[in-house]
Amino acid sequence: QLQASGGGLVQAGGSLRLSCAASGPTDSYHNMGWFRQAPGKEREFVAVISRTGESTHYADSIKDRFAIYRDNAKSTVYLEMNDLKPEDTAVYYCAASLYGKSWSAVGGYDYWGQGTQVTVSS
Repeated sequence: QLQASGGGLVQAGGSLRLSCAASGPTDSYHNMGWFRQAPGKEREFVAVISRTGESTHYADSIKDRFAIYRDNAKSTVYLEMNDLKPEDTAVYYCAASLYGKSWSAVGGYDYWGQGTQVTVSS
């Protein structure tokens, strides 16, 4: 249902844009979010955007560096990542929620993409 792409290897200070393409219309989902999981750590919330795109929320660790936006016409959600740091290295997952509950929790999402690796070298 969700296909994440755009990860790769980048130097610290660089930028990447992740994409999450949905097989169906993205406006059928209440929230769409990005999470990440570093080796040996739990999956953590990164960013979320509401159905219309009017509301966004970010984790404190990436606020002012990352931006989430969605293009419902293309059934795609994006995560623009700037000023990347080595601690941003992780597998990034996109997720979709049907009912908009608990937008910062893993359990608040109904569908998950397969993940895309982001590696930031120092």
